[in-house]
Amino acid sequence: MLKSFRKKGRALAVTASALALSGCLALALAGCSAPAANDGEGGDAPAAEQQQGQQDQQAAADTITFTDDLGRTVELPAQIDKICPSGFTAQQVLLTIAPDKLVGLAQELNEDQLKIFGDKFADYPVFGAVLGATDNLNREAVAAAAPQVIIDTGEAKKGAEEDLNNLQEQLGIPVVFIEAKLSDYGAAYGRLGELLGMEERGNELAQYCTDAYNTTETVMAGIPENERVRMAYLLGENGLNAIAKTSFQGAVMDIVANNVVVVDDVSGKGNGNEVSLEQIALWNPDLIIFQTGSIYDTVGDNPAWAGIAAIDNDNYYQVPNDPWCWMNNPPTVNQLMGMQWLPRLLYPDKFDDSIADVTRAYYSTMYNYDLSDEELNELIKDAAPRS
Repeated sequence: MLKSFRKKGRALAVTASALALSGCLALALAGCSAPAANDGEGGDAPAAEQQQGQQDQQAAADTITFTDDLGRTVELPAQIDKICPSGFTAQQVLLTIAPDKLVGLAQELNEDQLKIFGDKFADYPVFGAVLGATDNLNREAVAAAAPQVIIDTGEAKKGAEEDLNNLQEQLGIPVVFIEAKLSDYGAAYGRLGELLGMEERGNELAQYCTDAYNTTETVMAGIPENERVRMAYLLGENGLNAIAKTSFQGAVMDIVANNVVVVDDVSGKGNGNEVSLEQIALWNPDLIIFQTGSIYDTVGDNPAWAGIAAIDNDNYYQVPNDPWCWMNNPPTVNQLMGMQWLPRLLYPDKFDDSIADVTRAYYSTMYNYDLSDEELNELIKDAAPRS
């Protein structure tokens, strides 16, 4: 089993302390009784050995073993106060449960994100992320920040165990994987609470996530597939990228709607599949949501889009993007907000609460941030049903 640099350092410190103590005892005994130092009884050795044993026991008590969601057994400090995210999705998750324990970020926060999480993060080091072939993690910067553990979250991918073992060997820092997926964020937060010694906060988030998912599932169970809204999620400068049905990025839509974007080669990337306006017209969705930065503001006046049902009927909306896109980019806990927003947009009469209600609750629970009325209205002004 790999051991962290922290534990090696602790062991060296214990040995140095024991030697120093042994020397002090020897000098004290020599000053009091010279014959005792030469009586063949071993002098101060038993006391030093006893002290060494006590300190070894304390060092062992300061570590635990944790089995992560890849089945890897990792040795960790019993008290974890310094953590590093492995990448963008882990950063989002960790900002919701343990922001004060982060020693750095995978990605710099923008002004809107800093407003929610705190200006202190503007000065945090940015490490980059471990992303397979595009791995840009600054290992030297991570080592300098001396986290006690690196935490990776998401869905288990092929080769993940080997990748995390290699990272752990390179840095001498424990690396732990926690599975986090839309259908069971409750389990992820429960595990993180256990790992970080934050059971109360972990359980709070776990219960919230479980309740939110179950509420959506219960409502959707009462809406037959053939009665679900035919929709498309478009993005890109010209609105000609689409998130396809069955894609990882489109998980929210697949739960609550009939995504008309059916393609042969489904892209799992955040920018989706490139499509043509002619293809969109053939799909002719009844409702369209546009990602922030696309053509939401101008599409209604663009004659090229005339004849598409969603545009003609003024049934198109813009996905909120604060602090992250509610639907994807990256697909992690932000999708939990999307999973509550989108069905209330599509089927408002099926819920006892509104988009405004669930938005306030999400920001308060997940981010510990209370939206003002002005902030809330600005956030959902292009994302709520029009009267």
